[in-house]
Amino acid sequence: MSRLRALYGASPGHLVALAVGGLVSAYAVTRVPDLSTLVSIALWFGFMLIAHDLLLYPVYAAADGVAARVQHRARPRVPWTNYVRVPTVLSGLLLLAWFPLVLRLSSGYGRASGRSDDGYLGRWLAVTAVLFAVSGLLYLVRVVTTRRRSGAPGPATDPGS
Repeated sequence: MSRLRALYGASPGHLVALAVGGLVSAYAVTRVPDLSTLVSIALWFGFMLIAHDLLLYPVYAAADGVAARVQHRARPRVPWTNYVRVPTVLSGLLLLAWFPLVLRLSSGYGRASGRSDDGYLGRWLAVTAVLFAVSGLLYLVRVVTTRRRSGAPGPATDPGS
């Protein structure tokens, strides 16, 4: 096992997961009805890789850097950046996966599925709001439990106010 880890650079479980993912992807390609659809999927995938690396990554890396600097300067007792990062990433991934329907850019969706693309924007906004609300509640719980554990006075009993 240690020889495989040294040769491969990761655990055998990682290699198995990678192989299973490759097999699932190969199976999915066999389900594509024709070559033109497969070419369209490949072009879309390639475009999204380039768009992510050249456009999206610099934007969210810069935004994350700003948030980290703000948090570092404020020095809160309970760090908040992950409570913003997680719902932002999840919401962004949902938008990335469904943006043609959310932004009503998919002209063939109605014909292909027999369904309307109405409501996707509202649903995405609702899911985003729920993600941020849950994250905010979890942060509030963490702040309260940290305050109780440390014995720090709350805002109402603060003698300096």
